Amino acid sequence: MTRVLDPQRLPPGSVLAASTALLTLGAVLGGLLLADVRTPPFQALDEGWGRWIASLRSPFWDGLNVVLNLAGYRGALVVHGLLVAALLLRRRTTMALFAAAAGLAVLGCTQILKAGIFRERPDNTVVLTDTGSFPSGHVASTAAFLVVMALLVGRAWAAVLAGLGVLTMMVSRTYLSAHWLVDTVGSVCLAVPVVLLLWLVFQDICIQENTDARRLLSWRARASRRRRAEEHPGSGS
Repeated sequence: MTRVLDPQRLPPGSVLAASTALLTLGAVLGGLLLADVRTPPFQALDEGWGRWIASLRSPFWDGLNVVLNLAGYRGALVVHGLLVAALLLRRRTTMALFAAAAGLAVLGCTQILKAGIFRERPDNTVVLTDTGSFPSGHVASTAAFLVVMALLVGRAWAAVLAGLGVLTMMVSRTYLSAHWLVDTVGSVCLAVPVVLLLWLVFQDICIQENTDARRLLSWRARASRRRRAEEHPGSGS
């Protein structure tokens, strides 16, 4: 994990602008649902998307999406917890605190919005679900984990994979008729800015912590090589 992690500092202005835009869109969608939870202005779009993607069902895609159904919520929470544990074992205490705070904040906000808005799910869902359709817990928890990982890895490819992973989960939840399309969009509008805004608070300490850990590891490696050279002075000849 020492070599994999390379968190980068994000420009606060860009993060704030992107987060504000996403939160604003999410607030608009949530507000429209609160005003008329049964027939919001985008209900026709949701129903049209639902009919179209349901028409694509086949045994192969059914099986794949059942796996995604298991991986997207409980699976994402489990691997998120394992990430926190791994960071603690590698003495990345601040990174672990950031990862835990991001996951818990997204989970808490998701459940509060579900209970407050209480949108009904599609009638033709093919998996077991709880109450409250907006926002999607699967998409939110997946986005929280993947965005946290992308920030800690600090590479463009990690950000691309995170985006593809979130998009895959969004499609999967609508394929299974577990959520309306707008539910999945609302999840992204919640999870991504929550993680990014928390990163603004933690990023400088996390970057310094990772730098210090690398220096310590490098020092230990050099010290180990010196000890081996002293114990076996003729081994290099």
